[in-house]
Amino acid sequence: MATDATATILTAEPDLRVPSTRRTMRIGRVVRQNPLGVFGIMVTLMMIVCAIFAPIIAPYDPQKVGVGPTSIGPTSDHLFGTDDLGRDMFSRVVYGARISLTVGFTSVIFGTLVATMLGIFSGYVGGQLDNFIQRVVDTAIAFPALLLLLILSAILGPSLRTLIIAVGIAIIPGVTRVVRGAVLSERNNQYVEAARALGASTPRILFRHIAPNIVALSIIIMTNLLGAVILAEAALSFLGLGIPSSVTWGQDVDFARDAYPINVSQAFFPGLAIALTVLGFNLLGDSLRDIFDPRLRGRL
Repeated sequence: MATDATATILTAEPDLRVPSTRRTMRIGRVVRQNPLGVFGIMVTLMMIVCAIFAPIIAPYDPQKVGVGPTSIGPTSDHLFGTDDLGRDMFSRVVYGARISLTVGFTSVIFGTLVATMLGIFSGYVGGQLDNFIQRVVDTAIAFPALLLLLILSAILGPSLRTLIIAVGIAIIPGVTRVVRGAVLSERNNQYVEAARALGASTPRILFRHIAPNIVALSIIIMTNLLGAVILAEAALSFLGLGIPSSVTWGQDVDFARDAYPINVSQAFFPGLAIALTVLGFNLLGDSLRDIFDPRLRGRL
């Protein structure tokens, strides 16, 4: 009898492998249906690894002059060749990921958080305050972004902090407009009306009910903005308004422009790093949009 009871209990125990198997199958289905997103994740992870482990990956000091012959193409000792001062280009490309990703992640997080707060507040409160905020946003959007970055960098002086602040401020208006539009559609939903009927305060409605429903949108916006921000950082470095005495991809492209004799690899590999990083973040952002979009979620 004891044996039969034990067998019954063991039979009644749920199979804990089923949720794990379903999760694995769902991940596999997402991977099959989003190969470009997987490529974007791989490129993004590769750049993050290069940024974190740059001292281990780079074979030479990126600032050291004369580690090899000047202005040579790719060789076994110098995978990406050298510049006109004999600096190893592979080491400079690896170290350049640090500045680009630091500026990208920090400025996007800063700008998106500020813009999300403004958009939620403006969209929910409405009235004259909403009109004022949106007119300011319209004015900022009408102002050329690159010109705004140049003005802020020239006023504050070239530094890492200046670059982060300038790029973060430049992305606030556009994100504010997008978040406000999402809040306008959310504030009339039944769960918001129910919270008002129960006497919930405005801050509780904003941060407990509306904000969590905007998180997915903010993540998608951040991912899509990372590529544009890294491109903006490279443009400022190319124009000489980047971070002085640092290794950046845009700065290397600028150095290659003035180098003599002409060395194609000196500009090609930093430019390739910029293009791959921007492409990787854009593909990742598009895939996250497809995953989080309720209209497309049933296909995954």
